[in-house]
Amino acid sequence: MTAKSAAAAARATVYGYPRQGQGRELKKAIEGYWKGRVDADALRATATELRRTNWRQLAEAGIHEVPTGDFSYYDHVLDTSVMVGAIPERHRAAVEADALDGYFAMARGTQDAAPLEMTKWFDTNYHYLVPELGPDTVFTADSTQQVAALGQALALGLTARPVLVGPVTYLLLAKPAPGVAADFDPLTLLDRLLPVYAQVLTDLRTAGAEWVQLDEPALVQDRTPAELNAAARAYRDLGGRTDRPKLLVASYFDRLGDALPVLAKAPVEGLALDFTEAAAANLDALAAVGGLPGKRLVAGVVNRRNIWVNDLEKSLATLGTLLGLADRVDVAASCSLLHVPLDATAERDIEPQILRWLAFARQKTAEIVTLAKGLGGGTDTIAAELAANRADLASRAGSALTHDPAVRARTAAVTATDGRRSQPYPERAAAQRAHLQLPLLPTTTIGSFPQTPELRTARADLRAGRIDSAGYEERIRAEISEVISFQEKTGLDVLVHGEAERNDMVQYFAEQLTGYLATQHGWVQSYGTRYVRPPILAGDISRPEAMTVRWTTYAQSLTAKPVKGMLTGPVTMLAWSFVRDDQPLADTARQVALALRDEVNDLEAAGTSVIQVDEPALRETLPLRACDHPEYLAWATEAFRLTTAGVRPDTQIHTHMCYAEFGDIVQAIDDLDADVISLEAARSHMQVARELAGHGYPREAGPGVYDIHSPRVPGADEAAALLRRGLEAIPAERLWVNPDCGLKTRAWPETRASLENLVTAARTVRTELSAS
Repeated sequence: MTAKSAAAAARATVYGYPRQGQGRELKKAIEGYWKGRVDADALRATATELRRTNWRQLAEAGIHEVPTGDFSYYDHVLDTSVMVGAIPERHRAAVEADALDGYFAMARGTQDAAPLEMTKWFDTNYHYLVPELGPDTVFTADSTQQVAALGQALALGLTARPVLVGPVTYLLLAKPAPGVAADFDPLTLLDRLLPVYAQVLTDLRTAGAEWVQLDEPALVQDRTPAELNAAARAYRDLGGRTDRPKLLVASYFDRLGDALPVLAKAPVEGLALDFTEAAAANLDALAAVGGLPGKRLVAGVVNRRNIWVNDLEKSLATLGTLLGLADRVDVAASCSLLHVPLDATAERDIEPQILRWLAFARQKTAEIVTLAKGLGGGTDTIAAELAANRADLASRAGSALTHDPAVRARTAAVTATDGRRSQPYPERAAAQRAHLQLPLLPTTTIGSFPQTPELRTARADLRAGRIDSAGYEERIRAEISEVISFQEKTGLDVLVHGEAERNDMVQYFAEQLTGYLATQHGWVQSYGTRYVRPPILAGDISRPEAMTVRWTTYAQSLTAKPVKGMLTGPVTMLAWSFVRDDQPLADTARQVALALRDEVNDLEAAGTSVIQVDEPALRETLPLRACDHPEYLAWATEAFRLTTAGVRPDTQIHTHMCYAEFGDIVQAIDDLDADVISLEAARSHMQVARELAGHGYPREAGPGVYDIHSPRVPGADEAAALLRRGLEAIPAERLWVNPDCGLKTRAWPETRASLENLVTAARTVRTELSAS
């Protein structure tokens, strides 16, 4: 096909779409099902209607080929485990008794069976359920869900393409099941898994699929020759089968690198590549292999998960260079639109001109369609869209919101000394022990306590004007008082105020900093039914006034025990926002760090002796390629130290991280120079404690003994067993006892019971230590 005919054939498509619905109908239906207010048939009906609505919106916007299989009740990786029959033994009976309840049991756990481990999906804030595999795993095909979704789309008269997690990525994301040797490599199961994928492909072909997309984002990471050979074998096998649909192998999040030649040679009919942040690298690599003659190329030229409008002319130029490198060039976003909110037009509180800078899923869909039209018909066919786009880009670039000379001058004046504590850790630790007088194995929580329906109602009433600020603050004071009283009665050693006043750990601060925009309806799935509204970091950042001091000081006035000041760190403020793309991330991080530094110093001046600066996104934001790690970790750790280094030696600085592979960044954790770190460890069976010990981590640590992402209540014996395992790696004088994460999403009954058991476990192990 000539470049001209390839352009004329250009089609618009997407890899996936937000699942929740405009009013988060899916979240409400699922949580209603868990509480017994919604039955299974009603839940399925809600899901069916949401899929139908999404597909119709896409088709009406001009998307030529809609995705199926991207919708999920909880997580698409968990769906894949169901599809291939990889059900943990502890959940098998539940799944066989009731497939839907068993599915949710794997995700959330039950009182008798722990859930699957949960961690971050590459460098996003989406969490997936980690497959558990072992040498005895037997895979069996179950394509029921995938075939049903395809059938629903085809019945609507749509062209549909099922989307599956690819077999190589699935195995590379998996971990050894409990009881399996830690060095077991799930990739050794590839030959056992491929026939199951082949059966699913056959089932989808029989059901009417012309194309099936197999997502292989793991191949954009650094891969060994053995792993690349496994990818080659997988697609030689699947591509060589005759009773199958056409195969589109998709990569995203970064450059494909050494895996591109492997996939280009594979007997598959198409590749999908990221041409946003990885544009230059993927273009060069594609040219180096001689393009994709006779194959389909899906070009992801609309940004993968940020919300700024696309530079249409720049994207058209990229698409133009691709013509002639493939038999057919189609236009898409660079990954699933799952990672952005649904519709910017729903926002009523953002200035109309600024709103034109933003593109959520529906607006990105329109951009994709416009680009496909321009690629196929020439720029004259989209002249009006191009002119409007140029005006929007110019408006943003020239806005006073994006540039504050005072902020830039302060940032430019930062020196290396500003990021160093006044004394080394051993001297600080001695000063903190003398000041705080904490027992061995001190107990604490991560920060938040349950956000009760009464709190959410009070917040909604304040927004609606049904109560005034005085009435709202009275409710917050009562909640803080209750939280402090409970912690004292339970016997916790370092208390928190519970964060009753906070809507979200990032949004709360963003709403008080200059340069940020907040949305009302910009919900994005984090995991399961947990949705967040990432704020939009649009301009230079500063802190007009103190943000947390008043409530922390009030909580401290209620108790003689230390109350932690609670802040969200600079890297997480960036990672869990839609960050500006018009300056280096390091510069933005430094601005946020200086604003937070002012808050840390004010907390200390108000008498706060323990200050926690959470950085759960430090690992999440780690670039996917190792060669990019040093630059990122240098500015990320510098930003944390800049936030925290201005305090006295006897002020104890904590940080917190959760649900990530911490072993990759242990040196960076060390480089933060925090006095205490608390980390998720319950689902991963204290793996992080062993990783810290292997590194020789010299400071205090609290690997979690209570998995807060499950409704089950861990018994005191279970928490004590985890503590003993932690003590095998971390000396008692440096070990803290705490949950995995904040308690915002939990209910009070399970929170009370779990924390009482946690304190009992700590006392039990203290007694054992004193007797030994």
